[in-house]
This record gives sequence, structure tokens and C-alpha cells, in this order.
Amino acid sequence: MSKQNAYSREELLQCSRGELFGPGNAQLPAPNMLMIDRITHISETGGRFGKGEIVAELDIHPDLWFFGCHFEGDPVMPGCLGLDAMWQLVGFHLGWLGYEGRGRALGSGEVKFFGQVLPTAKKVTYTIHIKRTINRALTLGIADGSMAVDGREIYTAEGLRVGLFTSTDSF
Repeated sequence: MSKQNAYSREELLQCSRGELFGPGNAQLPAPNMLMIDRITHISETGGRFGKGEIVAELDIHPDLWFFGCHFEGDPVMPGCLGLDAMWQLVGFHLGWLGYEGRGRALGSGEVKFFGQVLPTAKKVTYTIHIKRTINRALTLGIADGSMAVDGREIYTAEGLRVGLFTSTDSF
């Protein structure tokens, strides 16, 4: 696999089927849980900490599945889906770096929500700043992230942690 600096929706769907990084390695979830339409930038350097950066986008339209059920008469994207998207991107970065294993979110530090995504919005942009990558008995990515809707930052998360596991049987 060549290291690209951007990925299309179809390439992200390949990743969700286990075709991008190989069987048993980092996968994105399939739709409807795939919360990313494209990665516009991914790097090993750069970002706030100089250890890597990812910028990705999700197109918003009123018929997205969560607007119909969260909440009836008051549709809003669940905040946990934006947080999950940031974990998805940290795990993708580990696979993109060539590390092996299945990704699992392992938590985060402080998370703040100070805005919302409504069906009238157009685009969500996620920005992930890799703080540290550890590859010992466990491969671990630690990052800070933010989510903006139509250019306005509405979520931040510090210390996003994702691990890669060669076996998840006892996880």
C-alpha cells in the first residue's frame, strides 16, 4: 500500500471492509457508523505537536439516519458520533502508519461540546493532532481533536486514545 495524503469515500469504504490495511488490521466502521466522507489531509508530521495531523470531512444532509431519531421534532447529531469519528481517525492514522492490529477506542481526557450539528448544516470538519504514537506490547495513538460545523468549532477532545490489538478475545 502506498501512503496517500488524502482518501475518498470509496477508499474509506474499502478500509471498512478490511481491504486497505489488510485482514486483521485497522478498519473503519461501515455505514451507518462511518462518520467520515473523505480525508482531505493526513501526514506523519505537522499538526500542533509535529507528530502528525488528519483533516477529514462529513457532508451533512437532512436525511442522515440519526436526524430521524435524535430527537423527533428536534433533530440534532448526537455528540457521541462526533467523538467516535475522532477515534475513528486516530485508529486510521495508526493503520496508515503501517501498524498491525484491530483498533479499539481506549478513552479520552477532557471532552467539550459547545455547539450542535443541525440538518441545515452543510459540512463537518474534523482536525486531529497526533500527540504520541507508542509501539511496544500495545500500539497506542494519543491525539487531540476538534470538530467544526460550517467552519465553527463546536467540539474538542483532549487525549483521545486508540489502541491496536492483534487479538481482542480477552479485551
